[in-house]
Amino acid sequence: MRRRREREQQILDLIRSGDENVEELAQRLDVSLSTIRRDLQRLSDSGVVTRTYGGAILSQPAPEASLSSREHINLQAKQAIAAAAAGLVEDGERVLLDVGSTVEALGLRLKERRLAVVTNNLALVSVFAQSEGIELTVLGGTVRAISMGTFGPLAEMNVRRLTVDKLFLGADGVVAGRGLCEATQEQVALKEGMVQQAAEVFLLADASKLGNAHQPAWLPLNRPWTLVTDSGATDEQLGPFRTLPGVTVVIAPIEAARTRTAPSLDDALD
Repeated sequence: MRRRREREQQILDLIRSGDENVEELAQRLDVSLSTIRRDLQRLSDSGVVTRTYGGAILSQPAPEASLSSREHINLQAKQAIAAAAAGLVEDGERVLLDVGSTVEALGLRLKERRLAVVTNNLALVSVFAQSEGIELTVLGGTVRAISMGTFGPLAEMNVRRLTVDKLFLGADGVVAGRGLCEATQEQVALKEGMVQQAAEVFLLADASKLGNAHQPAWLPLNRPWTLVTDSGATDEQLGPFRTLPGVTVVIAPIEAARTRTAPSLDDALD
């Protein structure tokens, strides 16, 4: 019984990371197809997963956390990633900043720079509006209060009419070879437009998001891009990304970020 429960938890973890096929699950866990099918049926009967042709998916996505609640999760990792990402930005560049707490941390480190900034991140608008060196463009659209960002057809139309040197994306999760996931298709649609308009693409994701597939809307990343993550990421998490063609991995040392004074949104508005 204990072994079965442990295996079922492993199945759920694998499904979250994108392994939804019966054959893949059986191979990963080194058990028979019939064993996997029985396990999936039990999980389906309990309402945890929904059976599909040849496999299963999680029955419900994880609840989406608000921006204010996410700002304090994995704070040191996010500050480390923000510091590393800021080092990738050159003065005079045109950068596009997505929503998310890690991208917000990056924006706070760029407020004294000389840049053209395009963003749908409403948490950063008042920060950049007070900066003399920032030329700010805000993507209009429908406001999602939970993420403090603009989305929808108007934002998508706006982003198609500009180009940027560098794009810094956030995400709820990212799986090597599959892409990044979000809670809604409208988020993914805007991110897709952002990716198309940027010369370089950077995804800011702390270690907890690597291999995380808990949301239902997906954006494949079918072009060269850079993953900026923190030193808490394991070799097992990083290995699949390092083997992908066109993907560069940047590791931000958490210890280095601890020695720096991390700006806060309140400090930026003083």
